Amino acid sequence: ISGADKTFMATNDLMLELQKDSIKLDEDSERRVVAMLLKLLEDKNGEVQNLAVKCLAPLVSKVKEPQVEAMVESLCSNMMSDKEQLRDISSMGLKAVITELPLSSSGGASVSKMITSQLIGALGKQEDVALQLEALDILSDMLGRLSGALVSFHGSLLSSLLPQLTSPRMAVRKRSIMALGHLVPCCSPALFSQLTEHLMTELAKGPPTSVARTYIQCLATISREGGHRVGEHLQKVIPMVVKFTSVEDDELREHCFQAFEAFIRRCPKEMSPHVTTVTQLCFKFMTYDPNYNYDGSEEEEDEKSDDEYSDDDDMSWKVRRSAVKCLEALISTRLDLLLSFYSTICPALLARFKEREENVRADVFAAFSTLLRQSRVGSSHPGLIAEFLTVFTEDVLLQVPGIVKVLHRQLKDKSIKSRQGCFGLLSELAHTVPGALEEHIPALVPGILFSLTDRSASSNMKIDALCFLHVLLISHPPQAFQPHMQVLLPAVLACVEDTFYKIMSEALLVTQQLCASLCFLFLIKLCPPPPQVFSVTMKRLKATDIDQEVKERAISCMGHLVCHLGDHLGAELQGVLAIFLERLKNEITRLSAVRTLSLIAASSLKIDLSSILDETLSVLASFLRKNQRALKLSTLACLTSLVTHHAASIKPAALEAMLNELPPLVDESDMHTSQVSIALLTCMSKACPSSLAKISSLVLPGIFRLIHSPLLQGGALAAILDFLQSLVLSKASSLGYSPPPESSALHRQSYVSAARCVAALASASPKESPATVAGLIQQVCISARVLALLSLGEVGRSGSLGGCKEVQGVILEAFSSTSEEVKTAASCALGGMAVGSLSDYLPFVLKEISAQPRRQYLLLHSLKDVISASPACSLSPHVESIWSLLFQHCECQEEGSRNLVAECLGKLTLVDPAVLLPRLKQQLRAGSPVVRGTVVTAVKFTIVDHPAPIDTLLRDCMGDFLKSLQDDDITVRRVALVMFNSAAHNKPSLIRGLLGSVLPHLYRETQIRKDLIREVRPFKHRVDDGLDVRKAAFECMYTLLDSCLDGLDVLQFLDHVEEGLKDHYDIRMLTFLMLARLASLSPAAVLQRLDRLVEPLKATCTTKVKAGSVKQEFEKQEELRRSAMRAVAALLAVPEVERSPVMADFANQIRSNADMASIYQSVQGGDGGGAEGMDMS
Repeated sequence: ISGADKTFMATNDLMLELQKDSIKLDEDSERRVVAMLLKLLEDKNGEVQNLAVKCLAPLVSKVKEPQVEAMVESLCSNMMSDKEQLRDISSMGLKAVITELPLSSSGGASVSKMITSQLIGALGKQEDVALQLEALDILSDMLGRLSGALVSFHGSLLSSLLPQLTSPRMAVRKRSIMALGHLVPCCSPALFSQLTEHLMTELAKGPPTSVARTYIQCLATISREGGHRVGEHLQKVIPMVVKFTSVEDDELREHCFQAFEAFIRRCPKEMSPHVTTVTQLCFKFMTYDPNYNYDGSEEEEDEKSDDEYSDDDDMSWKVRRSAVKCLEALISTRLDLLLSFYSTICPALLARFKEREENVRADVFAAFSTLLRQSRVGSSHPGLIAEFLTVFTEDVLLQVPGIVKVLHRQLKDKSIKSRQGCFGLLSELAHTVPGALEEHIPALVPGILFSLTDRSASSNMKIDALCFLHVLLISHPPQAFQPHMQVLLPAVLACVEDTFYKIMSEALLVTQQLCASLCFLFLIKLCPPPPQVFSVTMKRLKATDIDQEVKERAISCMGHLVCHLGDHLGAELQGVLAIFLERLKNEITRLSAVRTLSLIAASSLKIDLSSILDETLSVLASFLRKNQRALKLSTLACLTSLVTHHAASIKPAALEAMLNELPPLVDESDMHTSQVSIALLTCMSKACPSSLAKISSLVLPGIFRLIHSPLLQGGALAAILDFLQSLVLSKASSLGYSPPPESSALHRQSYVSAARCVAALASASPKESPATVAGLIQQVCISARVLALLSLGEVGRSGSLGGCKEVQGVILEAFSSTSEEVKTAASCALGGMAVGSLSDYLPFVLKEISAQPRRQYLLLHSLKDVISASPACSLSPHVESIWSLLFQHCECQEEGSRNLVAECLGKLTLVDPAVLLPRLKQQLRAGSPVVRGTVVTAVKFTIVDHPAPIDTLLRDCMGDFLKSLQDDDITVRRVALVMFNSAAHNKPSLIRGLLGSVLPHLYRETQIRKDLIREVRPFKHRVDDGLDVRKAAFECMYTLLDSCLDGLDVLQFLDHVEEGLKDHYDIRMLTFLMLARLASLSPAAVLQRLDRLVEPLKATCTTKVKAGSVKQEFEKQEELRRSAMRAVAALLAVPEVERSPVMADFANQIRSNADMASIYQSVQGGDGGGAEGMDMS
């Protein structure tokens, strides 16, 4: 072996060893390895040099700082060498070292400073351009990774980089701009201002066009990289950039629009005053095409080839493209201006669909698609719904003919990129306004067919065409496709037979949708089903050597065929069902097969499944034992469908196998599975009465356990009630249920569930109701009082008690009980009975409220139940008497009773809002502070989380109610904040337009007021009477983040969050949550205030509890630190956050402190927040 080969092999072995974590070097070995590698970098063999470079990166973490410094010193000096090869290999080595320098250690900082000082020296060597380029390249890497460690060099780096912007070499300028881009996120505000001022000063001098290009490009880069920082300079920057758009230079104009785009994306708020100016410039230059005349007729355009106009020197298309991209940035960042965009930007983009340059046209389509996509976001925006939908349906539908007129020609364009853009845009349109393209389908079908049948078309082109056809089918009525079925089906079926699996898969999805349309058209005698649909799908269904996605789509497609057109398959149907059974037994395809069988079982064609039914039921029963939840739920749905529609064909043995698998599924650990299982049991009890004896012994014990679970509610409880009623109605013998004796182990919710079951059983057998009621009354008097009272209430809710005087006596007696549980149950019972028989019980409730002040709270609970559960028409005759009674008691001493009065008033207002809401508003002006507080709380209960008739009335007078935020009484202000919070959460549209006037009052309530802090003697304990109001204010702020973010000035909002970070424990917990939320919702604003936000977080994370404090104090502080660390984790997840020196320093502190590092790790593990935010190694 030659010496060169030995060297190569030895270096390769060294590289493999260094990559292992186990290798440990002593000081002497370190020195020798480093010296040898540096020597190998000068080896004559290029392969050895490359291996030596690969060794450097892993070596950095294996040797101590002096050796790293020696490596760097040698690499830097070699980089300045006259030998080109040595210079190149040294540059590569330096880059490799930089990627491995530790972020946290002081050693990493000192090495990076050493490299930087050498690079600054290299930048000064104007005569050696190659050296300058290498130095700038390495500097960009350094600043991108270790900028925070180089703060002391930022000034000198800026001084060295700025002169390079006027270098005669364009490559030097571009790399200088890149380096400045990496510098700006973490340099000081003063340095950033210095850079911006320098660029503005130089631009003001009217430099040569090529230099102006560089400066404008630099502005765009520092805006993209520095984000928010450029915002405060925009007032001066924008006019300057606008001025340069008038210079006759295409490249300069392109850079101007790229700068505008960066400003819009990074500083949307600060750009608001300039939106009109920039939009007008975009409109002007998106049509700028000096070398082409668009005035010719459209027919002529079609005939002429694009090649005729090709001009290699024509760069105007770049200007047009950058103007369009700028508009797209505006559309995607300014949802608040969406409605105005439809009258301004929409027509301008439509006019540019005729753009001749393929790349620009694709961007025009992309911008219009973004407008449609943002419209979908806007239409789901609570405050925009009504206004948006009106404008959208009127304005945009008017534009649809124009869109189709231009696009249907381009669907046959030679350019694949254009066609894909057309399909993308049309898909967005069909998604956004379903049915909008119905009249235009005849114009679109030829274009779809062209892409499906074009042999030269790429796979992606066919997939896009199929995806659009699928969107079209699901968003338009089947009749619209009837004239085109004869041409669409063969083209789609040809794609099903394509060799590429993705095309097959999409084509099967379209075929499935076509089957549904065919079925509809066949039913209305418009279109017979063609036989080739079945044969082509069958071929794919039988194939076992194809992609899983195709298998699943083939099963689903054939399922739809059988479901809709199964009666046309004749003898072939049994073969299809046999394949479905095979697929059901296959682990890969079983889930698709289960869902398909559910569909077929429920088909209106009553498909005969007898040939596979027994085996299918056996396989399905075995699936109920599997751990896969989706499979379990789909199987239960399939069994329910089979039992409902094919009960006559199911043998008792098969039913028994199913029943044996069901008991374990009825369990509180999975309420949804329990609900679906019980729904299946209900179907079985109705369809197969013979199974009831088995049901009783197997399943009832589990259902009774579920009834006793405190988690039972909603759908699962409704399923149990249905099941129990079906058992009673089946008249089966040997089934019974006796309520268990009361036990302290049972939760109150368990009593409510049991009472609902008793009422359901009573309503299923009305003849036995009187005996049931008598038994319950007896139990109230003897033992099971809570359950019996709640059961009486639930039975009474159905109206089956009438005006039974005995029951009234029992309730009144229960009100005198010593047990709070019994009294609460009596209150619920009275409410339930009054709902069932208003005329009998409501007057009694109202009379008792006036006559029994000590029972007022319980009786008001009953009244609340009555108002909540009774229909408006039944309550109307009683409204006046209830209203006057409630206002007599709205100043009662107990706050709990006042809150109940407020809830009753609010819910009563919903009965007749047009009359009662103005009366509520009147009381706001007339009443004492207590009455005002009650009225404002009542308004909170008029705000429900679904559309209601009161909404428009509330919107008109919400401003009057929110004036309570300026009330002199602190309690009224607190309840006004609670009401505002409810509105922001449930109906943001009520308050969105009032934010400008309300937010100053909200923010004022977040301030600590010293006049509300008092000292309680003799313990010198400080009490803050303003804490509850502040807490309510911060809760409102948190809600506004989710519902009205677009209406907030986030920087002003952050000022108050910052104050909250230093407040009381409860408020700090809230503001930590807000900060974590803001880090994901508005990262640019958070980065802008980062330095001020980090200090309170650091203070919380580093605080220690005083020795000798009580256990609760330790737990409280620990939870506070964990909450603060969650906020830190969220901040660290923001891209480039560690470019802030303050944040980088805090991150290092967390890494190096074992206690904080463990909290950070536990927070990451538990919440997944900021999981990639910080390397803890």
